[in-house]
Amino acid sequence: MNKIIITGRLTRDPELKVSERGSEFCKFTVAVDRTMKDRNGQKVADFIDCTAFGKTAALIQKYFPKGKGITVEGRMESNRWVDNDGQNRTSWGITTERVEFQLGSGRDKPFDAPDPAVSEFKEIKESESDGELPF
Repeated sequence: MNKIIITGRLTRDPELKVSERGSEFCKFTVAVDRTMKDRNGQKVADFIDCTAFGKTAALIQKYFPKGKGITVEGRMESNRWVDNDGQNRTSWGITTERVEFQLGSGRDKPFDAPDPAVSEFKEIKESESDGELPF
């Protein structure tokens, strides 16, 4: 079975593209923190390249800007090629099958921040109402 799940933050805004066959896709990179620190006490992160297709790609492009927390579930795949010097090269990445939002990370607002849309509503106190619901 080939399944991988990572949680991290997007390193840049994903761009939705269209393949030669007309399929939508986007490539993005997720920074995943390691639990250990380096010799200087600094955080260490791995940068994982991911690719999503179709509706998942459109969802990521629309709702996951740079810095947004994301959990990616998919399969690990290798890409092999020969570089300009004739050397065999291999890169690894995730083909995304499913994503989830990660609250409280990156650009997410804190839970106690007031929502501007909600601030326009007036609170109805029991003493002001006649016992009927306002709808």
